[in-house]
Parts: sequence; structure tokens; C-alpha cells
Amino acid sequence: MSNKHYSGFVNIIGCPNAGKSTLLNAILKFKLSIVTHKAQTTRHRILGIYNEPDYQIVFSDTPGIVQRPSNELHQKMLQYIEQTFQDADVMLLLIDAHKPCEIPDEYIQRLKNSLYPVIVVINKIDLVKENVLASTENQWKTNLPNAIIKKISALKEEGVDDLVNTIKQLLPENPPYFEKDDITNRTERFIVSEIIREKILLLYKEEIPYACEVIVNSFKEDEKIIRIQADIIVERDSQKMIIIGEKGSAIKQLGIAARKDLEAFFKKQIYLELFVKVEKNWRNNKNKLNYFGYKDAE
Repeated sequence: MSNKHYSGFVNIIGCPNAGKSTLLNAILKFKLSIVTHKAQTTRHRILGIYNEPDYQIVFSDTPGIVQRPSNELHQKMLQYIEQTFQDADVMLLLIDAHKPCEIPDEYIQRLKNSLYPVIVVINKIDLVKENVLASTENQWKTNLPNAIIKKISALKEEGVDDLVNTIKQLLPENPPYFEKDDITNRTERFIVSEIIREKILLLYKEEIPYACEVIVNSFKEDEKIIRIQADIIVERDSQKMIIIGEKGSAIKQLGIAARKDLEAFFKKQIYLELFVKVEKNWRNNKNKLNYFGYKDAE
């Protein structure tokens, strides 16, 4: 029996909607990162911790690469991607085979010159024909000749186990970075705010979800019930009216959808109270972003 233990940071980067969060959830076998069809669903850097007796893989889910940052929030999101180049043991570049986007040359060059292993993961292979897949694979063999290339469908969990086995072979010998029963570095309050924000992304249209932030003010757990009070922050009074809806109908629907997922995650009854508050132009206010948890990358 081996006493050796292998662990490392495996950082996932890619364009918005490439499937980074779906991949992380598929590897962990439960839903940690929120997933919607909208760009910029992931705003933070979220660690998901995969444990086996001899292995610990600390996956880092990151925001999608914003091509043209238009506010301070976007700049913070780009900082989180920047951070992944500093502390990676293995880097995963996730490519959407179905709707490819341009990865900035600067990132390609840095991956080409990196001292750590790079895996190009071509995702959504179930949505494209063989010739398209072959063309994408050839393109990345040219772009990053030293990279390992893997083809998967994160949604259908095809090729995911093979990808994890490949990652294991690349990990350095290290003790675990986290306790073996840890699943993330994030707090319960953070998980709550993300689940509520996911429902906002799914239930509201156009600009509304992007103007929203969720702050959990209280999280009180008893034996049978968790009582949660959270504020939904918007930028304008008109957005507040849309979130609430006519006679409170929209926010009621939001509360029901969020509570269902929260009960599934925490395996307890949830009492959820939501309020809507206006903080004008919060996405460009550095102090507000800091208060809302968008710290500068270290």
C-alpha cells in the first residue's frame, strides 16, 4: 500500500458558456457552481475539492474570459483569471466545440510558455460532427503543441472520468491542502447567495440579472430548519420594481425556486426572506465591490 499522496491546484479557464461550471459539477458529482445559459454566470473564483485516499485535486472554477471589460466588476473577474496563471499545478483550457470563441493571443502565449502541464479540454462533443471536432482538435494541436488534448461532454459526463485520471498522473506529490471532507473553500452564505443569483439569471431577462448582487445578512441553523434573510441589490428603482413584480409575484416565484434548491443542497427545511435594495452604479464602485466580496486577487 502506497503512503504517497498527490495534490495540486487545477485551474479551469475559458470563454463564457464553455461549460466550466458544468465540468466542475460533473467531476465533483454534485452541484457546487451555478449553471445557466447566460454569459458571466460565474463571477468569482470558486474552489471545488475532489478527494480520494491518495489524491486531492483542488479545482478552480473561474469567470469566463471577458473580451471587452465594461465596468469595474469585469476588471475584478479578469483578475481572478489572472490569478490562476500564478498558482496552477495544471491548467485546463476549456473550449466549446459547438460555439467556439476567440481565446486572446496573450493567454495562448502564456499557456505555451508555461512550466506547468496544460490540458486543452474540448467540450460539447455531443453537439458537433466528427469533421468539426477534428478541425478544432487540429487547431489546438497547432496553437499549443505541448498540450494534452481531451474531448468530453461535461453535460453528459462523457470523457470526464478519463480526464480526471489524466489529471491525477500530472499532480505533484504533496500532502492535502484542505481537510479530506471539505468540498469547497466557500462559506454556506456564499453558496446561498449563488443559488439565489442563479434563479435571478434564469427567471429575469436582458440586463436585470447582470445588475443584481445577492448579500446574505443572516443564516441561522436549527436542528430542523435554516432561516435565511438576504438582500437583492440592484442599480435602479425600475430594476427593483421588475424584481418584485406585480403585487410581489416575481419575487415570490424567485423565492420558491431558490428555496427548492437550497433545501436540496442543505438537506433541511429552509425559511427564506428576500428584500430588494437599490445601490446606484454598484458595478463601478470599488468600495461596494469589495464589500460584496469581490476582493482584489492576491
